[in-house]
Amino acid sequence: MSAGALDGLLVADFSRVLAGPLCTMTLGDLGADVVKVERPGAGDDTRAWGPPFAEEGSSYFLGLNRNKRSLVLDLKDPGDLALARELCARADVVVESFRPGLMAELGLGLDILRQTNPRLVTCSISAFGAEGPGAQLPGYDLLLQAMGGLMSVTGEPGDEGRPLKAGAALIDMVCGLYAATGILAALQARERTGGGQHVAVSLMDSALAALLNQASAYLTAGVVAGRLGNRHPSIAPYETFAAADRDLAVAVGNDALFSRLSAALGRPDLAADPRFASNALRLEHQDALAAELGAAFARGPASEWVERLRSAGVPAGEINDVAGAFALAERLGLGPVDETDGVRTVRSPLRLDATPATVRARPPRLGEHDDELRAWLRASAP
Repeated sequence: MSAGALDGLLVADFSRVLAGPLCTMTLGDLGADVVKVERPGAGDDTRAWGPPFAEEGSSYFLGLNRNKRSLVLDLKDPGDLALARELCARADVVVESFRPGLMAELGLGLDILRQTNPRLVTCSISAFGAEGPGAQLPGYDLLLQAMGGLMSVTGEPGDEGRPLKAGAALIDMVCGLYAATGILAALQARERTGGGQHVAVSLMDSALAALLNQASAYLTAGVVAGRLGNRHPSIAPYETFAAADRDLAVAVGNDALFSRLSAALGRPDLAADPRFASNALRLEHQDALAAELGAAFARGPASEWVERLRSAGVPAGEINDVAGAFALAERLGLGPVDETDGVRTVRSPLRLDATPATVRARPPRLGEHDDELRAWLRASAP
């Protein structure tokens, strides 16, 4: 097995739940040795989140914690706290998601850690930043989808439509990936400067960044977006339609694609219709356009339409459930699942040809590596 890009790096992981564990799992997939520090008795909160549970535990926990070793430490116990300090002294990266200020209260603050390890890269993940009036507010993905604007643009339009959260914890995910990116940048800078630095990432900052074009519409044009269901605020047709048996998604991003769509539907007159001559006009007459396209799609099953549209070079796809999505990825040769010691997890989407991301160890049981890690830390202590 080839060495990973981060082979030889030690990550001390004091994070829990999703954003931090996703960050450190990403580093672990890339070859880092990740030591997950967990509280006695319960460990990471997600060990108890379920159903569903697999034989190895909570499916939630299993999806975020492969390529890690579990060390149980009571940070209120002087002996265990000394081991935590020793771990940080030997680490290249420390990641934590405690409430702001708690690491310093425990004697694991940035200034203290840097005294013994000036090359250390530290990363703090918070809900609303480490300073200011939001520093002590708790944060979970649902709250950030609500407070960060994402729910306001998710759901069906009109007075009857409710704001909805996305079906996966997108803000936590985005935050975790930003954290990993910041850590990798800090490690690269360390090669140039010789010193570490601190990376601070918040769920709220990540939520605003995740709004993408919706945020840009507000900042540059003062447009506050609302709920559009499956429609797009700036492109048409870019939505779902009901075929004879099930829905399908169609994404037409320019006039040439719209001409191909019209021809593939047997309605070349739509491309010639002055109401639909440009993207701006299609948006202006979106309801009329949707009615015309909907009537055409209703004449045949979704699979046939998808095949016909793809043959014409028009982006289209059926709406899969989770099982269908994995089956499609398998058919496309992506190999989306990794199985290690009987635990199946989603294969890393990072495909590096020289230093590939790998799964070297299944997610650890609580305290599974206590003996070896405690012995190693005690032996290395001054």
